[in-house]
Amino acid sequence: MNPITIFSLFFGSMVSGMPVAFAIMMASFVYFIFSSEVPRQIFVQRMVAGVDSFTTLAVPFFVLAGTAMARGGIAARLFGLADALVGHMKGGLGHVNVLNSVFIGGMCGSANADAAIDCKTLVPIMVRHGYGRGFSAAITAASGIIAAIIPPSLGFVIYALIAEVSIGRMFVGGIIPGLMIAGALMGVVAWVSRKRGYGGIRRKRASWREIARYAKESMWALFMPVLLIGGLRLGVFTPTELGAIAALYALFVGIFVYKEIKGHEILGVLVEASLATCVIMFIIAAASAMSYVITWENIPQKIIEQTLAITEKKVIVLLLINGAFLILGCLFESLSLMIILTPLLAPVMQRLGVDLVHFGVVLTINVAIGGITPPVGTILY
Repeated sequence: MNPITIFSLFFGSMVSGMPVAFAIMMASFVYFIFSSEVPRQIFVQRMVAGVDSFTTLAVPFFVLAGTAMARGGIAARLFGLADALVGHMKGGLGHVNVLNSVFIGGMCGSANADAAIDCKTLVPIMVRHGYGRGFSAAITAASGIIAAIIPPSLGFVIYALIAEVSIGRMFVGGIIPGLMIAGALMGVVAWVSRKRGYGGIRRKRASWREIARYAKESMWALFMPVLLIGGLRLGVFTPTELGAIAALYALFVGIFVYKEIKGHEILGVLVEASLATCVIMFIIAAASAMSYVITWENIPQKIIEQTLAITEKKVIVLLLINGAFLILGCLFESLSLMIILTPLLAPVMQRLGVDLVHFGVVLTINVAIGGITPPVGTILY
């Protein structure tokens, strides 16, 4: 069966509003039904095999860790620390918003979770202090990109599983780009604040004693990324073991240290994490069947041939891919875009000599930008 027909069916289903997992699954199912070369039972086998691995267990654990951290009372403590560090600057609350995203990103690794926390806590405070509602919402959504890149990024975990690269290397690879984006956003905040007259919320810089006090209150939350990166880079834990430890650590902090998660709320945290995990794992299972179709039809090899026919320069290819991702990010949800396109493009990058960790960071940043771009933009909404 013609692969173009399959991909047309998939993209058509996506545009029509069909849920991502069902669109992928339906397109793959149609291929297996009408193909005379591939046994139909492989469709189910590939879906099961896609999620039947020890490494894939890292996904629900990291989701649970992120959910527990988001519900565990970290927002108020991290806000106090961010305020003490940058609240005195011009446009102080905007800088606090960006720095808070760096901190929260290091806790939960989810752009959507960061945006949800900040829009409930920071946006009302910014509006109350005279910041424009549009500016407050925009900087909150834009700074959510940082949470998608700063470890423990859930996007990095999923990309690493699909591309078969080290999760630890992905985490380390996201630190500098995440901090660079934070610096760039703070530069924009400073420029807009000078232009519009947004002042700081503090009249003077916080004392070292005050900063130390807020840092002590936030210590348990700030230790999370240190635990993750250190454990992986030193080889103490496997990714799955580290995910389990991160989940237990987040629950321990939320229940016993910050005491924000009450006994009757634990089930709600588990249910919320389970629902989010089901969506992700369903997409991964469906994408596994689609990946079989892609491999069977030699689509990566055809893409490599067409790409090399245009140019063999890595920089130009990366620029073309960046542009394509920015456009596709406007139309499709970030996670599904990553899961579908990684098996297609990873072989191309390997053939061109591009490090897959580098490509993973580039891909994650691009799809995260798509998350704040209409009309889909899940972070934006």
